[in-house]
Amino acid sequence: MKLFEIIAVAVNSLRINKLRSTLTILGIVVGIFSIISISTVIAMLQTSIEDGVSALGKNTFQIQKWPSINTGSAEERALIRNRRNISVEEYYRLQHKLKDDALLVGGELWRWGRTLKFGNEQTNPNVNLSGCTPEAFPNNNWVVEFGREFNQNEVESAAKLIILGKDIADKLFDYLDPIGQEIWMDGRKYKVLGVLESQGAVFGQSQDNFAVIPINTFLAYYGSDRNNSVNITIQSYDKAGYDKLIEITEGYFRTIRKVPPGEPNDFEIRSNEQMLKQINEMTAGVRIGAFSIAAIALLAAGIGIMNIMLVSVTERTKEIGIRKSIGAKRSNILVQFLVESITLSILGGIVGIVFGVSIGNWVGSLMNATAVIPMDWVGVGVSLCVIIGVIFGTYPAYKAANLDPIEALRYE
Repeated sequence: MKLFEIIAVAVNSLRINKLRSTLTILGIVVGIFSIISISTVIAMLQTSIEDGVSALGKNTFQIQKWPSINTGSAEERALIRNRRNISVEEYYRLQHKLKDDALLVGGELWRWGRTLKFGNEQTNPNVNLSGCTPEAFPNNNWVVEFGREFNQNEVESAAKLIILGKDIADKLFDYLDPIGQEIWMDGRKYKVLGVLESQGAVFGQSQDNFAVIPINTFLAYYGSDRNNSVNITIQSYDKAGYDKLIEITEGYFRTIRKVPPGEPNDFEIRSNEQMLKQINEMTAGVRIGAFSIAAIALLAAGIGIMNIMLVSVTERTKEIGIRKSIGAKRSNILVQFLVESITLSILGGIVGIVFGVSIGNWVGSLMNATAVIPMDWVGVGVSLCVIIGVIFGTYPAYKAANLDPIEALRYE
C-alpha cells in the first residue's frame, strides 16, 4: 500500500468519525495554539524592541547613569537613584583616554517636553531635545538628509543652531525648505542647520519627534551638568575589538569616577547585545508558563489519540484480518496505523498553528508591534505533532500489526 493511499485511508477514517476526531484533536489544537500564540506575540515584541534598542550605531555602546531596564530590588534601585550624574568634564576625560582605542566618543544630554515654533505653526509640547557633540551623529545612526551637521567649532562657540527630526520639519515647514529658517524654542531663536532622515517607529511611536543642538548651547541654556547626566557613546574600529573596548572603557571610567576596587560600577554600560539579553530574560518566564500549559494539553491530547487509535483497531479488527489473509505484512499494518495517528496529530497542529499565528498577531497589533510569523516555532509545533503521533500511536499500531489473522476474521 503506497504512502498516499495510507494517508487517504487515514483521512477517510477521520472523516467518518468527525465528532470523535474533532474532540481528539482539540487537545493538540490547544497545546500548539498556546505555544505558537505566545511565541508569536513575543517575537513581535522582540522585533519591535530590537528596532528600538538597535538605534545605537554599529559596534557602538553607551555609558549612562541609569540602567535601560531596572529590575533590581528596592535597595538596588535606591543605590541607582543616588548615583552622581555623569558630567561633561568626565566625558572629555574619557574621550582623551580613548583617543587611540576608540573610533568615536560622543556625548549627549537630553531634555523632554519642548515646544518649537515657526511663524504661526508650532509643535506639541512633547519634543525631545538633545545637546550633543558631532560624534553623537554616527554613534546614534543619525543621518542628515538635508543640510549638514554642526562641527566642533560651532559646539565650542555655543552656536544657536538646530537640526530637526523629520516629524518636526514636516509639522513646521510643510512644503517650505527649512534650511536657514529661524525657529523659536523656550524664548530663544535658532537657525535650522539640517533635517535628519526618518528613524521610523517602535510600537507605533515615532522616533522622529526630536531636535539636536550643540552640547555647549544646551548647557548654556538648560543648566550645568550638575542638573543633567551625560550619555557617552563609544564606537569601536571593528567588531573584533568591540568587547575589548568595553573592558578598557569600563576600567578607564571607574578610574575617572574614582570607584573603589571591589565596589560595583556607579554607571551603566548599555549595548544592543545587552539589551536583547535582558529582553530574552524577561520573556523567558512567559515562555515557560506557555510551555507548561502546552505540555499538559499535549499530554492529554496524546492520550486521547492513543485511545481513539485503540478504538479504531478494535472496530477494524475484521478489516485487519482480511488484509493479512490476502498478504498484507505486519509492517504494512504498523505503518498504516502510525500514519493515521500522525495525520490526526498534524491536523490538530495545523489548526493550532493557524489560530496561534492569527491570534498572536492580533494581540501584538494592539500594542502596535510589527507582524511576524515565527517560522522556528512553527517548525517546532509541526515536529511536536509528529513526535506525539509516533509516541502515542506506536502501541495501537503495534497491537494492530500483531493481531492473529484467523482470530481477527472471527471477530464480530
